[in-house]
Amino acid sequence: WFGYTPQVSHPLHKRLVAERLEHPEPLLGTSSWNKLSGQKSGCAMRIGVIFEGRGRQGAHVHRFSMDLRTTATCAVFGAAVLAGTAQYCHAQDTGSQPGVRSPKKYKEGEYEIVSQAYKDVSDPAKEIAGLDAWAQKFPDSDYREDRAYLYVQACLKLNQPAKVLEYGSQLMSKDLNAIFNGPGTEQLAGLPLKLTMLNVLYSVALNAAYLPGASADQLALGEKAARAVVEFAPKYFTSENKPAAQTEAAWATARADVMSKAGTAMVAIALKPGQEAQQKKDCPGQETAFAKALADYPDSGAAAYQLGVALLSCEAGSPDKVAQALWEIARASSLDPAKSGLEAKDLPGIESYLKKVYIRIHGSEEGLDRLSRQAVGSPAPPAGFKIKSATDIEQEKQAEFEAGHPQLALWMKIKGQLADSNGDQYFQGQLKDAAVPELRGTLVQANPACHPKELLVAVPLPDAAKPLKAEISLKLDKPLGGKPEAGREFLWEGVPTAFTKDPFMLTMETEAAKIVGLKTEPCTTAPASSGAKKGTANRKK
Repeated sequence: WFGYTPQVSHPLHKRLVAERLEHPEPLLGTSSWNKLSGQKSGCAMRIGVIFEGRGRQGAHVHRFSMDLRTTATCAVFGAAVLAGTAQYCHAQDTGSQPGVRSPKKYKEGEYEIVSQAYKDVSDPAKEIAGLDAWAQKFPDSDYREDRAYLYVQACLKLNQPAKVLEYGSQLMSKDLNAIFNGPGTEQLAGLPLKLTMLNVLYSVALNAAYLPGASADQLALGEKAARAVVEFAPKYFTSENKPAAQTEAAWATARADVMSKAGTAMVAIALKPGQEAQQKKDCPGQETAFAKALADYPDSGAAAYQLGVALLSCEAGSPDKVAQALWEIARASSLDPAKSGLEAKDLPGIESYLKKVYIRIHGSEEGLDRLSRQAVGSPAPPAGFKIKSATDIEQEKQAEFEAGHPQLALWMKIKGQLADSNGDQYFQGQLKDAAVPELRGTLVQANPACHPKELLVAVPLPDAAKPLKAEISLKLDKPLGGKPEAGREFLWEGVPTAFTKDPFMLTMETEAAKIVGLKTEPCTTAPASSGAKKGTANRKK
């Protein structure tokens, strides 16, 4: 593009998301331009936006490298910059059009300095030295705007984004509406003014997005430039401005490409305040900044994702904030990549992160698909939106279980404390001789089988395997009438009197009258043998 390729650290093992936007072939005959400019056809600008979130969820590095590769734009803007070099020094009448300002003139001795600056165009450092000499000797030159444009180009080559913004801002003070709605006959630096101004706006937008530690004013300038590109690019990419060698389809592609990059730059600029706050570990700052970015660009996958990560890192103790965080990350992973600014190949990394955090919080994947479908519809969750934690779910299940099986739930609490390492202390201090509410169990064995005074009882879970193992020994105040049926469920109330942990057995005393639901059958006595009866009768005789 402009021979400007900022180097951004990008470790592959830490990369979660990379916005790489590849572009079509050159539009304006790059090879012919290259003969004039001495440039190779490949040109690119990489905007590195690095975010790091740390919190209870663990350290997690998120990198969005927005590659704005501009092969097509290179031909439109970059190589064309130098195409007017030869004629520029003789273009004394570039402004002498009807209704345009008076013709520009070189002052005495100015032409020679300008000529030298152009001879050094292949060496941007020397070119800037020449431009500086020109500016010092002729600060009020009729060509000072042309000079500012040349500064922009040289600073691009030297990777000086702050300078690009400084000189670009001088040109952005021009009446853009008049330029892009005008006849298009005026020139700047020997090139059509519409082309050079679109080039300036584009350069300022992308460099503001890249500039480390950009000030609020620089970011505002970049946003203004990006919005202007989106507004005015359609006025430049018209059939009247299309190079003869280009097809209408290729020209339309270039227009869409430029506008897409401007949109990407706007999002990157909107995210930069949040990025700065993250680096300073300023939680309120990053939450506010990313929330604003998402409000301004609700379809941005990067804005949704970064807000979600910030909330997880800073608000891990707030169930409502955690729920919102998962909503935002789910939205980022579910939006159409064509609209979200993320690439389809990057979504699996976001989805994997979402799944990992969701399971950690919720306890399972249950409901994750539904969350992703809902999040597509809105950049913010509905009022009262919640995601149950694993603890919430366990508590709900316990409450449901206790409501459906009150006696079993009571016994499980008692048994759990008895089986604990402090079980003996619990029994002696709290359970022994205390009246226990009604329990339900299954008869395993009656001692004796007929008219028993002891019942061995199991309290099984609903899906317990048989044979059941007795856990409670009920000591009755009097024998039961008849023979109780083994395997029968029944209810009772009692008072614990003894406990052994190994083998596990709780002894309880109860009254026979407090046993409910235990079915019994009459006891039967085996008949005496006939010989015994006969012998008895003979002795009586």
